[in-house]
Amino acid sequence: MSEVKISAEPRTEFGKGGARRTRRAGKVPAVLYGHGEKPQHIALPAREFAAAIRHGGLNQVFTIDIQGGTGTTLALPKAIQRDPIKDSFEHVDLIIVKRGEKVQVDVPVTLTGEAARNTLVVHESNTLAVVAEAMHLPTGFEVALDGLEAGSQITAADVTLPTGTELAVDPDFVIAVVTAAQTAEQMEGETGEAAAPEITEGGEAAAE
Repeated sequence: MSEVKISAEPRTEFGKGGARRTRRAGKVPAVLYGHGEKPQHIALPAREFAAAIRHGGLNQVFTIDIQGGTGTTLALPKAIQRDPIKDSFEHVDLIIVKRGEKVQVDVPVTLTGEAARNTLVVHESNTLAVVAEAMHLPTGFEVALDGLEAGSQITAADVTLPTGTELAVDPDFVIAVVTAAQTAEQMEGETGEAAAPEITEGGEAAAE
């Protein structure tokens, strides 16, 4: 993954009112910190930031050029707050990274193919924590389900990792479980049991 260069402005207004004014101006309030540096409050261009996240994912590395600064800084999103209704970015925490440095990130896992007939796949986790070099972070992993029978599990050990990437969790960490699907008879039986009236000692249905 290559870094995306993005310009930022120093932010002097704080609190909810300042954040709202920043967002109304088409920018995202953000904090840049890490590596012993004093936290910097900045504003990122909302459209450019959103486009970079859509293209590179949540682990996109940014080269941030702060107006009035002395140079650029490499940073990785650590926490992103979104407005669930507007689907816009409310606030971003950015952590400073260095070239060659290894960092821990959560990478999306996609399950492909289909398990055996009459089974259900239960997702236990949609991401996998790994450690990788900051400038070579994986964007996603794929694991095939093809033909897996009920009782099978997809674990961290089943994920093929690129060179230089290591698991940050136990190899037995469960990503998905394949279970047997209920038959029509089983579902009908459960429905019938739920609908059956409770019988009292005298043989009459108990009043609700």
